[in-house]
This record gives sequence, C-alpha cells and structure tokens, in this order.
Amino acid sequence: MTVSELHRYTLSNGLRVVLAPDSTSPVVGVSVHYDVGFRSEPEGRTGFAHLFEHLMFQGSESLEKLAHFRHIQSSGGTFNGSTHPDYTDYFEVLPSAALERALFLEADRMRAPKLTEENLRNQIDVVKEEIRLNVLNRPYGGFPWILLPPVLFQTFPNAHNGYGGFEDLEQATVADCAAFFDTYYAPSNAVLTVAGDFTVEGAQELIEKHFGDVPARPRPERPSFAEPPPAGEVRSDHEDRLAPLPAVALGYRIPDPIDELDAYINYLVLAGVLADGDGSRLQQRLVYGDQLVTDVGAGCGLFGPFEARDPDTFTITAMYSPEVDVDTILTAIDEEIDKLASTPPDAEELAKVTARWAATLHKEHDRLVSRTLALGAFELLYGDPALVYSLPERISAITPDAVSAAAKSLRPDSRAVLTISPAPVAAE
Repeated sequence: MTVSELHRYTLSNGLRVVLAPDSTSPVVGVSVHYDVGFRSEPEGRTGFAHLFEHLMFQGSESLEKLAHFRHIQSSGGTFNGSTHPDYTDYFEVLPSAALERALFLEADRMRAPKLTEENLRNQIDVVKEEIRLNVLNRPYGGFPWILLPPVLFQTFPNAHNGYGGFEDLEQATVADCAAFFDTYYAPSNAVLTVAGDFTVEGAQELIEKHFGDVPARPRPERPSFAEPPPAGEVRSDHEDRLAPLPAVALGYRIPDPIDELDAYINYLVLAGVLADGDGSRLQQRLVYGDQLVTDVGAGCGLFGPFEARDPDTFTITAMYSPEVDVDTILTAIDEEIDKLASTPPDAEELAKVTARWAATLHKEHDRLVSRTLALGAFELLYGDPALVYSLPERISAITPDAVSAAAKSLRPDSRAVLTISPAPVAAE
C-alpha cells in the first residue's frame, strides 16, 4: 500500500483539506466529499441527493454546460461523482501539471453551480433513464440495496429508495435545488483531498487561491438516523418479471461503523469466513455440498464496507432454483452461522480471509483514484484519514473468538428476509 505523509488543515471558510503527496508517478487525484447522501434528502424527494449530483456537472455561474467535461478530458484526465447513504463525492485524476485546473473546477461549482429549470428538467430525464437501465429493466435491479432497506428499517431516511421514485423526481423544483445547495454544499460541510505528485506548499497556495474566497456558510446539523433493530424476523417478497431464478437477501443490524470500528471489522471478517471464495463455509455447504443455491455472498454495507455511518447492514444473498424451498436455505445458513458461533474458526481459516482482505486493500489503495476517495471519505466519516493505512493491520488482528461472537449476534429473530420471485409468464 502506498503510504503518504498526510497534511490536514482547515480553511477560514471551514473547508477541511487532506494532502497526501506521492511523487512516484506524475499524476494527481482531487476529490471533494460533501457530508450529504440520500439519507439526508427530504421526505417526498426520494432520489434528490443523486439528482443533485448530476446537476453539479451542468455548468456554473462562470462556466457553460459541459465545460467541466471538456477541461478535464482535454487535460488527459478522468472524472466522476457518486452518491452514498451519508456523503456525495466528486473526483478528477489528471496529469500533475493540471492540478490547478482541477482545483479551479471544483471550487467553481462549490461556489455557484448553474441551477436552472432547463438543467433540472434535463437531468431529471437523465436520472429516470438511469433508473430504467439499472433497476426497472434489469434482472434483480435494486437487489438488495433498494429492496432490502424497507424490510430491515422503518424510518424514512434508512428505508426509502435512494435512487428515487419518478413522481418525487418530477416534482423537484429549482427552489428545492437552491435550498439543498445552500444547506449541504457549504465549504464547512465538505472535505477536499489532493493525492499524488505535488508539493505541499504549492498545493496549499493553489487551494487558498481557488477555495479561500468561497463564501462561508453554517455547517448543517446532522441528525441521528438511529433506530432499533427488528423485534422479530421480518419478511417481504418482491416480484421481478425479468429474474430467471428466485433470490433471497438476509439483512442484519451490526455495530456502529464509526464509534465501534473494530467490532464492525469483526463482521467484515465473518463475511469472508462465510462466503469469500470456494473454500468458504456457505460456498461449501450451499453451493457444492447440499447444492441448494447457484451463488451466495455476504458482506458489510449495502454499498460495501466503510461507506456509511450507523445504522449499517450485514447482508447474505443467494440465488437458487425454483424447486428449492427458501426455508431450507435459511435453515442451512443458520446452521453454518451457529457452528461458527459455538466453535471459532481455526487460525489457518482465519488467516486466509484476513490475508485476502489485506491484499485487496493494498491493491485498491495503490490505485490513485481509490486512495484519494478513501482518504476523503475517512476524513469525513471518521475525522481521521490515516485510518485508511491501518485497516490491513486492524483486520489481521481480528481473533477467532471475535468472529465467533459476531456470528452469535446474527439471530433469526432479529433480521429481514427479502425474497425475489420471478414473475409468472403471461399466457398467450
């Protein structure tokens, strides 16, 4: 893993800055993380945080539409943005000589994106088409990240569809967009990260030049989204007209990823023991042994680990033949979890999982874009970007007893069970 000396400071307008210099390659990554995701969008405006992410690429008060695209691509760079439960991020990766261009572009839209009726209507249509492509017209669309939360959770922030419903999207107004920007896109609610080939002094001068005069606004108070876990097993079925096989997703509540990080990591390792690789417990039992399912997986977070604050989710998903009863699968899963709860995995089994995780993290963080985004997210969520560098060691330190204790908490009487049923073929 590439480990850079981190430099952290805050501008007078409240913008937090993370600098991670690395001169091994003449490339630089720039990201801006805003502390707002789809859990913060207002009721009746599902999908609004994602819609606003699209609007941030539609020009500004000083640059015309598509100028951001043109400036980055003409520099030989790449860019994108993404919306998560608790934050929205934007990034560029460019030759290091183009650092100032990336900083100017991010500061420019942080100052004043172009929020017009034309841009809004156009991007509503774009997002609706994206939903058609990725959810409505795709087998298992939204499984499980859209479909499982309303089974596991009850409050609007945690349970609603972050991609958005068409009716809510169509009712969005320019005034809604302006209010959302004023509330959540303040410098004090953001983290700027620069990683790669630059000097600290040079980057600081450029950051002050371009971001220093972005007007300060109050940082919004972030409410708690906490809610109790299910008091029993909760089930729901979703009919999917495009799914060739039935599927099932189990959702469990797990420790707070922020305040109980090591306890959270226990579940990450547990997921590996259960379903990572052909030798894992559920693969051996459900796929190769009893042949109950065609595929099985497990993990922390609906978007992956370290992507959200509390509450977060442990998931187990599987696809299976219509001839198999889902309760037979659930019984087999519960039996394998019970075995782990009563008998911890041996050192060799655990070492394989933790070594695989360490290798994955090293590989990911050697990619400049992944490293830049991870440092920004960890500053935003944890207030400590250096945690990125310690993750492999922390994962390797997880003990067999800790994995066993995590398995013990995955109880059938406090979980969500979502099934996907292929829609019957209509008679001709």
